[in-house]
Amino acid sequence: MRILTTEEGLPRVSWGAVIAGVILSLVVYLILGVLGTGIGASLVAPMSQPNPLRGFGFGSGVWIIITTVLAVVTGSYFAGRCAPVLGWLHGLLAWAVTIILVTSAMGSLVGGTASMAADMAAGTAMPSLGQASDAVAQAMNPASAVAAMSDSDRATAEAAARTVARASWFSFAALIVGGIIAVTAGNLGFRHRPLFEDAGGDTDSDPTLHGAVRTERLRHP
Repeated sequence: MRILTTEEGLPRVSWGAVIAGVILSLVVYLILGVLGTGIGASLVAPMSQPNPLRGFGFGSGVWIIITTVLAVVTGSYFAGRCAPVLGWLHGLLAWAVTIILVTSAMGSLVGGTASMAADMAAGTAMPSLGQASDAVAQAMNPASAVAAMSDSDRATAEAAARTVARASWFSFAALIVGGIIAVTAGNLGFRHRPLFEDAGGDTDSDPTLHGAVRTERLRHP
């Protein structure tokens, strides 16, 4: 048996492998999202519990983390496995495209919901002339607006600011960890690719090649 050793050319990106990883990630997101919605809806019992939504937020957060990790690992692994070179880069690209698509869809959904709520609020509660004049006066004199804020309003504003800050730091950490997972999964998928391929064609046409021939592909580190 003879072994033909060929070296790959310059590193190139296979967008087919990236798109395949993105599709798999989105499918995993969809399947686990529907499953989580079904489990959550079946556990809520509004007639038998005084607070049926207690713990629902924590459980939803945990399920979202699990869904994201599984989707990233699946998509990045198969993107790296289908990549000709640099599996970690293909896994990272698959993760990045998936994040862009998911965040765009979530942004559109949240924006549509907020717009609908604003329209309903505008249609059901029109401010009076006195409230409008007070708002104009506070806008012209910010000091009076600050003075008019009660302690409960200040506490609410501070709590909202802390919530936004925590959500921002959590999102930043989640993106960093997601990128690391994508790189690791893509590299792992690339390492699991078969090292040898059967050479096609008629080996009898070359007098130097007889019997079974295997092609060994050298990969870039």
